[in-house]
Amino acid sequence: MAIQEGDKLPSVDLQHKTADGIETINTNELFGGKKVALFALPGAFTPTCSAAHLPGYVVQSDALFARGVDRIVCLSVNDAFVMHAWGEAHNVEDRVLMLADGSAHFTRAVGLELDLEAAGMGIRSQRYSMLVDDGVVTRLFVEQPQAFEVSDADSMLAALDAG
Repeated sequence: MAIQEGDKLPSVDLQHKTADGIETINTNELFGGKKVALFALPGAFTPTCSAAHLPGYVVQSDALFARGVDRIVCLSVNDAFVMHAWGEAHNVEDRVLMLADGSAHFTRAVGLELDLEAAGMGIRSQRYSMLVDDGVVTRLFVEQPQAFEVSDADSMLAALDAG
C-alpha cells in the first residue's frame, strides 16, 4: 500500500555525493524538523525528468524557499554518482539535494515503485512529489503512468499557496 497524506515517512538510508565522497543520510535526519519538497522520478537523464521535472524545481527553487520550504530533494532509483552528475548537468548547485535510492529501499517502503523491467530499466520510482513537514507527508501528488501533470514545481507552489 502506498504512503498517504498524514503518514510518517519510514526510516531509510539514502546516498548523495559530496566533495568528500558518497555520504549516507537517513530520512529521519533529512526530514526531521524541516519542511521539505520532495520529488521523485523514474530516472536521471531520462526525457521528461531532464526536460521538465528537475529543471522546473531548479527554476522555482527561490519561490519554494520563499514559501517556507527548507529543502528541495530530488530522489531517483539511481546511484549517487549518476544523481550528482545529473545535478551538475542541470546546475542545481545547493538548490536541490540530489539523492540516490540505489536499491529502491525508500521507494519500496513508501509503496511507490514502478516495474520497468520489460523496458530494461528494472525497478524504478513512480513519478510523484510530496510535501513533508517534520517527517510527515502533508501533501502527496502521484502521477498516472506516463503523465506529468501534478508533481511539477508549479503544482507544489500551488499547494503551498493553498495552505
